[in-house]
Amino acid sequence: MAVTATSPVARPSTAASRTGVAAVTAALVLLVLALGIADITQGTAAVGPAEVLKALTGRADQSDASVVIASRLPRMTAGILVGVVLGVAGAVLQTVSRNVLASPDTLAVNAGSYLALGLAGATGVSLPLLASSSVAFAGGLLAAAVVLVLSGLGTGTVRLVLAGTALALGLNSLTEGLLLLFPEQTEGLYQWNQGSISQNGFDGVLQLLPVAVAGLAGLLLTARRIDALALGDDAARGLGVPVRATRVTVVVLAALLSATAVTLAGPIGFVGLCAPALVRPLARRFRGFARSRTALPVAGLAGAGLVLGSDVLLRALVPADRAVAVPTGVVTSLVGAVFLVVTALRLRDTSGAEAPDRLRIPSRTVFLATTAVLVAVVVGVTLGGVLLGDSKLLLGDVANWTQGRAGRAVSFVLETRVPRVFAALCAGAALALAGTLVQAVTRNPLADPGVLGVSGGAALGAVLLVTTVPVAGTWSVAGAAFAGAALASVLVFGLAARGGYQQNRLVLVGIGVAAGTAALISLLIVLTDPFNATKALTWLSGSTYGRTMPDVVPVALVLVAGLAVAVARRTELDLVSLDGDTPRLLGLRLSRARLGFLVVSVLLSATAVASAGTIAFVGLVAPHAARALVGRRHVRVVPVAVLLGAALVCTADLLGRTVIAPAQLGAGLMTATIGTPYFLYLLVRSRR
Repeated sequence: MAVTATSPVARPSTAASRTGVAAVTAALVLLVLALGIADITQGTAAVGPAEVLKALTGRADQSDASVVIASRLPRMTAGILVGVVLGVAGAVLQTVSRNVLASPDTLAVNAGSYLALGLAGATGVSLPLLASSSVAFAGGLLAAAVVLVLSGLGTGTVRLVLAGTALALGLNSLTEGLLLLFPEQTEGLYQWNQGSISQNGFDGVLQLLPVAVAGLAGLLLTARRIDALALGDDAARGLGVPVRATRVTVVVLAALLSATAVTLAGPIGFVGLCAPALVRPLARRFRGFARSRTALPVAGLAGAGLVLGSDVLLRALVPADRAVAVPTGVVTSLVGAVFLVVTALRLRDTSGAEAPDRLRIPSRTVFLATTAVLVAVVVGVTLGGVLLGDSKLLLGDVANWTQGRAGRAVSFVLETRVPRVFAALCAGAALALAGTLVQAVTRNPLADPGVLGVSGGAALGAVLLVTTVPVAGTWSVAGAAFAGAALASVLVFGLAARGGYQQNRLVLVGIGVAAGTAALISLLIVLTDPFNATKALTWLSGSTYGRTMPDVVPVALVLVAGLAVAVARRTELDLVSLDGDTPRLLGLRLSRARLGFLVVSVLLSATAVASAGTIAFVGLVAPHAARALVGRRHVRVVPVAVLLGAALVCTADLLGRTVIAPAQLGAGLMTATIGTPYFLYLLVRSRR
């Protein structure tokens, strides 16, 4: 009797689930079709729905038919294909890693593919489409493997994003260096990296379609094993599933799908992150979506809807003649940045906000000796920066120049070189001091103006002014950079303050804001000056090229003021960096102290960006190295960190100007190359 009583209940539930799955799938299919039809009707040519219908039925004139068949249909088809493969890739990566933040973006797959294609382009070898896809696949797979290993096979939700973001920043810096060194061989690669589904005919879609189908088929064939992995490694082993082999197979197939999308349309950001998130609530309502065989196609449909919806929205909001130049990936990156911030606020952060290092107090002799050595290093790299470059000078030349007795050639070299050296010194010192203040206030060893999006906000403000008002002066650029940095810091610190500046949440919110500012900067560059990518890359790579002494004045003044505040309030800085209770017990108004130090750090970051562009990881590396050398008392940390930051950026600028002279690389590219391994080392050490 018990069996006959429960059977009628179970069957309607299963039937209802199947009906719901079918209804949702049908609705998504209709949505994708509607967006596809809308996408076909948008463009610069006056070809509306009626002309499209005539072209599809063979009754349109030749001009309308060529527009629809050669441009708009391939664009719509590419959008669907890219959205499907990215949605599926993100869904399987999240399932096998049991990590809601896993995606081709957060695993640095796109950055690895970008670097691989940049290396191929720099060699001057012209590759066919399928060969390019193979190169992108190899680079993306290698990057994903590194991130998964560093993050503990993806089981640390936020750690995976941190490792992927840091690695992507380093890989992108290397690629941007290649673009600046080989502009002719890599022409168009920067615009391609923004992600656009625009196509010239069906050739690309038809060549890559079999690769995408093979990857999708492989994932569907392993769907049952993927479901078993979602239960946990032990449960999967109990069911006879080879855990390691299955995980490797799935990651390889996901990288293959991502490489297909990257080859066809460039990196379309965050689709693989957002599409599975849209499907995930459905699994709680309809049991059919809990199985990968059903969930993966629906995630693909959601991805197609995101890509086409972003393209339709872009062309609806931006005039048609300008929308052509705006990459679809910019819109999806903005959506993904918002999604990342919202996810960060909802995630449980169990890391707390602990002091970054163990308490150690080296002797005064160690501090004085360290300071003396660093002063000598700063003096040495300053002299090297002044004397070395595409033309080498002597100390006598500098002495004659200071006395006004140098020749015209020597004067020209020094008048352009000396401001660059001072800009690098002041920017490095300012970023190091800003990082010291931020890490003390947040008690977060991973905090850094660049990682937290503050430098990105400053760059956005400066680029906005420079692109709209080309004749803007030095102080105007500095003011715009401060406004952007202030807005970004209000977003980051305001949202993260609710959890007490917990480590992972703060950094994750900052990464989301940084991604959003990067997308907006790309949008500004494309809309205002789409054919001058080299100029934008020079600014964003942290170059001191073309700096004059007036450009150095704002950052120098703010640096002096910041040092005065840090030294005068060194005891408050020590208390704030300890914990949240001790300062209150001693009568310190914690909120006001935090706000004051954060305002100073924002000013320092903004003026540094206005003076020398975006320079990554200096605010992370210098405070860490200073604490390792002289302990945690800020009366010692501040001067050592400032000297380290100045020496690091000045050395990076010197190497960028001399190693490949007469060509040059920005100091920001050099510091990112140095800082990325250090950031990853900190992640591994914190895991232990």
